Amino acid sequence: MHGAVLAAQECGVAVQLVGPPEVVAVELKRHDTNGLDISLVPAAEVVGMTENAKAVVKKQDSSIVVATMQVAKGLADAVVAAGSTGAAAAAAQVYLKRIENVDRAPIACLMPSINTQRRALVLDVGANKDCDAKMLEQFALMGSVLFAGLYEEKSPKVGLLNIGTEENKGTKLVQDAYKLLKVNDKINFIGFVEGRDFPLGKVM
Repeated sequence: MHGAVLAAQECGVAVQLVGPPEVVAVELKRHDTNGLDISLVPAAEVVGMTENAKAVVKKQDSSIVVATMQVAKGLADAVVAAGSTGAAAAAAQVYLKRIENVDRAPIACLMPSINTQRRALVLDVGANKDCDAKMLEQFALMGSVLFAGLYEEKSPKVGLLNIGTEENKGTKLVQDAYKLLKVNDKINFIGFVEGRDFPLGKVM
């Protein structure tokens, strides 16, 4: 709630709070919202942290589904979720749909780096437990496009996270993904990278 109020205050954005009105209203009263564009959108249900992400299909009146549908209907520009990551990802795929030719939707995370003007972007950080090489190639392409848009970088460097930078290291999955990335002329692929390379600004 505090973050939503700060967003309205500091960024001047309109905020819709989705959930049981009686609960949201009580929490909202704890903050100074005078002059802020904050509205309440009722939702009677909640997808719990321990529930299967498929609950977004059964619980049509859950907060994550109602919030996602606000975007689908053009009544909101984005969804910020503090609950189940799986439910949020599932709701996005079910109600917003995927981009054509995208097999899986990844979660992107900005990581701190020694470059104070920008951060490294990592995909996928939790949306998928099983992927194939083609999906990793798609993640790389989507991440490259997102990074270019965030930082106006025409050809951001893309690396594939592995246990070492040598070409012969890693599982069959990363080896197969490496081969696809190496010949993709839409991606500025620099090869395998290790976790320490992100804060050092090697891939950005």
